[in-house]
Amino acid sequence: MSFIRTAALMLVAFVGCASGPKPASEVQPLEQRAQASLTEMTAKDPTLRDVLATAPAYAVFPSVGKGGVIVGGAYGDGILYENGRPTGTVTLKQASIGAQLGGQTFSELLVLRNPVDIQRLKAGRYDVSADASVVALTAGAAANANMQSGTAVFIMPRGGLMVDISVAGQKIDYQPLAG
Repeated sequence: MSFIRTAALMLVAFVGCASGPKPASEVQPLEQRAQASLTEMTAKDPTLRDVLATAPAYAVFPSVGKGGVIVGGAYGDGILYENGRPTGTVTLKQASIGAQLGGQTFSELLVLRNPVDIQRLKAGRYDVSADASVVALTAGAAANANMQSGTAVFIMPRGGLMVDISVAGQKIDYQPLAG
């Protein structure tokens, strides 16, 4: 299984070419979509408000596209919030290998409780680890999420259909907001 995980992480490295800062004309609509997704998520699960109120940082990806046939990938742009305020843009890149077929879109909320993880994300050295708690967003899901690793990922499906039993590596790149 470690070979498959290593292969998935190598795919992320190849996909993970650095990109430049987003222009203001792209950041504002992205921030609006992130806020709309966050509003929709907290409406679906009001206990998420408590999680966010105590989290030093979280990233909201309003739309992540994912697809694959044996080898797959996912991509999405989002906003990093620190202490509830937007501080930068984030780009999620994922590569996967295994039994998978189809495509889907979803919103993703990455909650970071560990200051070291926040600094690693901002330095471009953060990979979502296998021990992160991944939770499909339903009413009460946030209250029951396992935050022992310091990280939780909440997923809200948008559309599509995908069968996925694979190993994936997820990398996140960060660009600070201008000004």
